[in-house]
Amino acid sequence: MKKILNSSNPYFQKSMNLYGRYEKYLPIASFFAGFSWDSLTLSRIDQLFDNFTLLAYLLLLGGFIVLTNLIDKQIIKMPFWLKYREWYPLAIQFFLGGLFSAYVVFYFQSADLSKNWMFLGLLVLLLVANEFLKNRLTNLYFQMTLFFLASFSFFIFFLPVITSTMNVWMFLLGGWLSLLLVGGILYLLYRFTAINSIEELWRVCGLVLGIYLVLNLFYFNNWIPPIPLSLREGGIYHQVRRVEAQYQLKFEKPEWYEFFKDSDDEFHYVAGDSIFCFASVFAPARLQTTLYHRWQQYQPAQKDWVTTDRIVYHITGGRGGGYRSYTFKRFIKSGEWRVRIETESEQLLGTLHFTVKEVPARAYELVTILR
Repeated sequence: MKKILNSSNPYFQKSMNLYGRYEKYLPIASFFAGFSWDSLTLSRIDQLFDNFTLLAYLLLLGGFIVLTNLIDKQIIKMPFWLKYREWYPLAIQFFLGGLFSAYVVFYFQSADLSKNWMFLGLLVLLLVANEFLKNRLTNLYFQMTLFFLASFSFFIFFLPVITSTMNVWMFLLGGWLSLLLVGGILYLLYRFTAINSIEELWRVCGLVLGIYLVLNLFYFNNWIPPIPLSLREGGIYHQVRRVEAQYQLKFEKPEWYEFFKDSDDEFHYVAGDSIFCFASVFAPARLQTTLYHRWQQYQPAQKDWVTTDRIVYHITGGRGGGYRSYTFKRFIKSGEWRVRIETESEQLLGTLHFTVKEVPARAYELVTILR
């Protein structure tokens, strides 16, 4: 950015000169500072203040995109708006950074990386790229791509939070609202001749619709995390009992060097035992939905996981530590097992892997933790 020398305030001049000197380092510093701040402050996705702050960011982002294009096409000529024109790309960058940083935090909490890595990777890429793309943020195609992705990523978790309903219709409504916002901006720009021709308008619309179709493909292939749900903890146990407001979880006593063991990664099975899967899933307040524990065993002959049971249970949101529940299974065979915690539409919240070894008699001590 050029030095501003026409200001009579010496402190303002010094600030701008200092900014110009270290401008090339600011994207990296901004990235780490912003992401660290959001990681510490964005604890619950159902906090209305945080959600409405993000909504304000989204609307301001749209406003600055319109303002930037109208000024670049010399449609707005009022001195007040022209005076600060160099700051408008920075404002767009700021709001994009704030939005995508929050999305990375929220979606990372909800994602199972074995299934959702593509969508989460896209958000991380956009977050990092935004810090270095100030000079490209005046390109209409690029602006509409980022604005649509920012809108889409927001509405598909904001709508379930405020409606306490999570299903495919909420996802589709989020996409339609995002298209409506983008369409509104494009209409304004075309109405005020900031878009040069109907051909350019259709090209931008085609680009946005293409991205919309790709994101729907992601959703129906379960590549988008089941946000606003998130798996807080889970494990495999010999016994799970609810005692008043807590759950007693029993597992095999760890060896002295297993400092962080709190469940049975290796389950020693005696005939007649039951094996329990306990999970705590966070959901926004008042949201009610259905989850499943899909029990699967790996079959070496087929080189694939085979489902033995898909057990349903219902959760109600609001508890900070997550809604706690469990399923169990008897008559289990030795081998490699996993339990996939998933939604009704098979979106994956998390996977618990464990090994079952059948033994003739119980030769281990059980310890108890409370959750």
